[in-house]
Amino acid sequence: MTIQTAAQTTRPGVRSSRDAARMRRGIPWGSIGTYVLLAAITFFCLAPFYWMFVTSLKGSNEIFDNSLWPINPTLDNYAAVFGAQNTFVFALRNSAIIASCVTVIALFFGVTAAYAIARLEFRGKNVVLGLFLATSMFPGVAILTPLFQLFADLGWINTYQAMIIPDISFALPLGVYILVSFFRAMPWELEAAALVDGCTRGQAFRRIILPLAVPGVFTTAILVFISAWNEFMIANAMSQTPAAQPVTVAIAQFTGISQYDKPYGTQMAAGVIVTIPLIIIVLIFQRRIVSGLTAGGVK
Repeated sequence: MTIQTAAQTTRPGVRSSRDAARMRRGIPWGSIGTYVLLAAITFFCLAPFYWMFVTSLKGSNEIFDNSLWPINPTLDNYAAVFGAQNTFVFALRNSAIIASCVTVIALFFGVTAAYAIARLEFRGKNVVLGLFLATSMFPGVAILTPLFQLFADLGWINTYQAMIIPDISFALPLGVYILVSFFRAMPWELEAAALVDGCTRGQAFRRIILPLAVPGVFTTAILVFISAWNEFMIANAMSQTPAAQPVTVAIAQFTGISQYDKPYGTQMAAGVIVTIPLIIIVLIFQRRIVSGLTAGGVK
């Protein structure tokens, strides 16, 4: 007992001497390297947005001078964005309607499908999940021509549903993939306790599982909304008049401040305006996004 007590009393001293030795070694180069790497990644991600903002403040004679800040900042590009008979405002409205509809419909089917795959036992559910993921890897350009022919026969060209339905087909696998991992991380005892208390399977899902899945559902909603907001290829083919064009198509068809002007500055200004709502959403709900992405990682 005496030897053991002496060993226990010397352990703090040994640890403190080791810590002091580590502190005397010098600068923690490992931590500095990590911060340098994070700073480089941040610069790599934010540099295009900064350049887009700077270019939007330049006049047509300064676009190609490669300066880090405009010599004579101007808001003419922003005025030109909203000056063409409010077509850009209509495009913003169309994008908001399309992205909202895609998000709501994809969440409804995604939550139910993910819950069935993660919590219910049935034959071939792994095959179903694999098919969901396989559709997300299918190139959209391969189905663009048959989709256009189909929607033309139905009279859906220049309508919202011609863009909403294809967007759902690409957004739904993303939502199912995120929500399946989230539902699988939930304890099975929650449903068992609800069933013992007299709830049916549907009641246990609505009253117990779904409220606890709010972070994952919220994260999925934001990712699906951003994906639908940024979609261009299908929208460019299905919308041929300003009445139904989303903002991504409207930006591609800008003509500039004057008739013979290159539209780079106007397009950059429109890109800044379109990006601002997404940045605001992410900054406001960043805690929910992080909690939703990490909730399924630890049991």
